[in-house]
Amino acid sequence: MRRTFRILGFLVLFVFVAIALGTLVPRPLFGGPPAEAMPRHILVFTNPIHTDIAVPLDASVLEKFGFLLDAGIEADLPAARYLVFGWGSKAFYIGTPTWAELKPGPVLAALTLDNSVMHVDLAGDVALPHATVNRFDIGEAGFAALLDFIERSFQKGPDGVQRIAGVNYGAYDGFFEANGKFNALAGCNTWTAAALREAGLTTGWWNPLPATLNWSLGLYNRP
Repeated sequence: MRRTFRILGFLVLFVFVAIALGTLVPRPLFGGPPAEAMPRHILVFTNPIHTDIAVPLDASVLEKFGFLLDAGIEADLPAARYLVFGWGSKAFYIGTPTWAELKPGPVLAALTLDNSVMHVDLAGDVALPHATVNRFDIGEAGFAALLDFIERSFQKGPDGVQRIAGVNYGAYDGFFEANGKFNALAGCNTWTAAALREAGLTTGWWNPLPATLNWSLGLYNRP
């Protein structure tokens, strides 16, 4: 029994150290975004376990993601100001619209290995500052690279992106088959971190939790 507790203690210590180093060690390790004007901005939405990226809507973004309009996402609504993207576990993301609907099966899938989905939603005007929203200014090149990264995350077949029929949280969102496998080490927040690095931001080396991602973003991306 004592040996078991010792092993568990080492495992807890290892996870703690990994998360701490993953937060404090910057990625990329050297350098930063190129010195350029920052005419663009993006938002990062946070809840206790998940992060989303909100991209301001304009004509170029609508053109880039025109396939979403074809798939029934009404991104051209007059009140829409942002396209909101998230990547995650197919079983958990779809099966847990609210905490009240949490079930063991989707949790187990998310903790082991699962197929992934992209969730797309719309947002209107966002009042800042807000406790669960962070704004980041980025350059044109970083903005274009971010959009490319997000587009590549959608799985595409012969007929384009594959919307999952009959699955949504509300009137204006939808789920799509995505590239990549989801697991506890490479989950939704590591996807967000990778996307933000494409935009020219610096994250921690490994950010599996929203809190550690936000800490590293605040540490390395101050104005």
